[in-house]
Amino acid sequence: MNSFLQALQTQRWDDHRYYHHSTINQALHLLSASSFVLAYLLLFTDPVAAAMLAWLVGMTSRQAGHFFFEPKGYDHVNQATHEHKEAIKVGYNLRRKVVLMALWAASPLVLWLQPDLFGLVEPATSTEGFVHQMGMGWLLLGFGGLLFRTVHLFFLQDVMTGLVWATKIFTDPFHDIKLYCKAPFHLLRGQLLDPATQQYRR
Repeated sequence: MNSFLQALQTQRWDDHRYYHHSTINQALHLLSASSFVLAYLLLFTDPVAAAMLAWLVGMTSRQAGHFFFEPKGYDHVNQATHEHKEAIKVGYNLRRKVVLMALWAASPLVLWLQPDLFGLVEPATSTEGFVHQMGMGWLLLGFGGLLFRTVHLFFLQDVMTGLVWATKIFTDPFHDIKLYCKAPFHLLRGQLLDPATQQYRR
């Protein structure tokens, strides 16, 4: 258990120090984390609404922070190039995120062109039915993406690394709220980079 928790702490730290220098990105992660916590609660009563909230607010705000606001030049704090960080990323690096987000964006079009999903579902007969099927598809895509990368890590590294990463992903919303709750205040002060960045050392 100690080794599992230590590995979880290491993955969290590496993700934070490598990919969360921008306070805009941190603020967007705070928004994302809050929406994911609400989506977790909605899973028990309305899975479709949970999927809609998670993807339309949680995932889009989170990935927008990474794609558009996070510095991608040489990381002087960690003495690493962006290419190096992408190569050693345990979870979804930017290239993998592009694939995942493309699948998400394309799924409504696929459902519209093939209402029965090639015989897998009953075609929706109303807008509400279409939205319901789309939401369930997004829910499956989310869990499928998590499961795929977890099992992939079993083979790339080891079982514990995959399980640790899956645990990190599930608990990230709670951890991010604690970690980035001050990001909006930094932004109000005009601080576009985390003022503590220069102190990040192992």
